[in-house]
Amino acid sequence: MRIGVIGAGVVGVSAALALAGRGHEVTVFDREGVAAGASRGNAGAFAFSEIIPLATPGIMRKAPLWLFDPGGPLSIPPAYALRIAPWLAAFWRASLPGRYRAAVAAQSALMAHSAAALERLVAAHGLEDMLRRQGQLQLYEGEGEFRRSEREWRERREAGIRFELLESPGAIAEIQPGIAPRFTHAGYTPDWINVIDPALWVETLAEAFVRRGGRIERAEIRALAASSGHARLAGPQGEWRFDRVVLAAGAHSGALVRQLGLRLPLETERGYNTTLPAGAFDLRTHVTFSGHGFVVSRVGEGIRVGGGVELGGLKLPPRMARAQALLTRAAAFLPGLKTQGGTQWMGFRPSMPDSLPVISTVPGREAVALAFGHGHLGLTQSAGTAELVADIVDNRPPAIDITPYRASRF
Repeated sequence: MRIGVIGAGVVGVSAALALAGRGHEVTVFDREGVAAGASRGNAGAFAFSEIIPLATPGIMRKAPLWLFDPGGPLSIPPAYALRIAPWLAAFWRASLPGRYRAAVAAQSALMAHSAAALERLVAAHGLEDMLRRQGQLQLYEGEGEFRRSEREWRERREAGIRFELLESPGAIAEIQPGIAPRFTHAGYTPDWINVIDPALWVETLAEAFVRRGGRIERAEIRALAASSGHARLAGPQGEWRFDRVVLAAGAHSGALVRQLGLRLPLETERGYNTTLPAGAFDLRTHVTFSGHGFVVSRVGEGIRVGGGVELGGLKLPPRMARAQALLTRAAAFLPGLKTQGGTQWMGFRPSMPDSLPVISTVPGREAVALAFGHGHLGLTQSAGTAELVADIVDNRPPAIDITPYRASRF
């Protein structure tokens, strides 16, 4: 079949490579090129242990306090507050206990599938040298914060995730020296994986895709029309017809999917970070500061400090003070961190209220497969999503039940 893929981020390129590997004629379209958005500036983590959705029971009681913290884990610009209200209502519904438990189960299934799919991808294309298998430390300030996390660790254990709980600064320092003693407890997940450089990862997959006969076009797709048997794309650079189309444009997917008569609560998590040069810190594992909503990871030879969730859409100007606030906080938590010479970045992450992506066809327009809404887990779930998308296009039974990720769930 002739297949068009909209989006050259990690999900789109991974799906294109999987489809080309099954013998399809595939063309990828992106208005900026390969890994130009969130796939370039993320923390580089395959975070398979992160099965807990953002919408946890009781979170709406905490959210108002976070909104007034400029470096806190959740922020909404005042200019966007009214527009985000319907999404927040859906987010609250997703935090109800029954929905939360269903989301944890669905996320666990997708994570397990994606972890196995990554290993298949690495073996098939000889990518082991691009990975760092150095685990992750999730840090807590004091016993109270640590005890409040116990439910999440129980749920990880039930999902088969390996971890070790640490209850002293000394135990933490054995894995990662140089952390401020205010962090007294941690959870260590040894199977956590980081990619050496997230942009280089996607570019390498794109090269493998092109070697298999795939094409990558730099073109902006502004129109998408489809039936059950074919799809049409159009933009300033031309018009194209395909047997199937995969919409994997991340946070930019909303406008196109609405043209198919489908309105989804897709919102934009604006993520901020600073990448510091080589020698900034002797980082030996990926570090997550749980109560502050940001991470510190190695990217190339440098150190990347970033995270947080700013629900601010696609059009408001970036608030780079958030990147600086995270860096300032990181310097307090990692006293040896050298903060000079960094490069700031902001990117758009596609977020659904229940933290689950959309992986399905469009009802009544089965020529279009949807693959977006992964939030901050796009890299993590990219290989698994790619296999599921290829199964959908080929009309094969998917490896896992994709009902929880269907577009019609909202």
